[in-house]
Amino acid sequence: MLTLYHSTYSCSTRVMALLHAMDALDWVEVRPVSIHRSDGTGGRDAANPHPDGKVPYLIHDGVEVWETGAIMVYLTDMFPESGMGFPQGHPRRGEYLSWMVWYGSVLEPVLIQKAAGVDHPYLRGAIRGVEEATARLAGALKRGPWIMGDRYTAVDLLLASPYLWFKDATPDVPVLRDWVARAAAQPCYEAARRYDGGLLAA
Repeated sequence: MLTLYHSTYSCSTRVMALLHAMDALDWVEVRPVSIHRSDGTGGRDAANPHPDGKVPYLIHDGVEVWETGAIMVYLTDMFPESGMGFPQGHPRRGEYLSWMVWYGSVLEPVLIQKAAGVDHPYLRGAIRGVEEATARLAGALKRGPWIMGDRYTAVDLLLASPYLWFKDATPDVPVLRDWVARAAAQPCYEAARRYDGGLLAA
């Protein structure tokens, strides 16, 4: 049994979008929980087993999975027929995993640093900055409309997500703006928003 702890319009909405893209929502029990929000609203939910009170949090027959990238890889491995991932044994599996980890290790941190107005040589030395991250994305998009080439995958869903939430953060680079626009047009994003809207209405 798959159980996803989810909070509306949060980081876990990306996982909901992936489930819609894979047509796998019927296989998952979604448990809505509250979380602390950056605007000071919300709070920790006793019903949420995540050690930090965050979302998303996935439990599969007692196996606990946290961090969005890890959950997405786990789910795309479970539903390889969806084409949203690259299963074990695929020649591009290593590249797929690298991009999924790169999001949480580099892209999200540098975007948060910039938004917070934080800059320090230690940070620059460890994960560089927005300029370098932008160059990496732009370089990957030279070979196709999507990060991995001709196919929209969980890599695009995850890496484009901060630009969809914070449109002003999208670099003024045509190849990136076009990619974000293509990602935003994917039906799974609107389906996830509608799902969250339904939870709020209920």
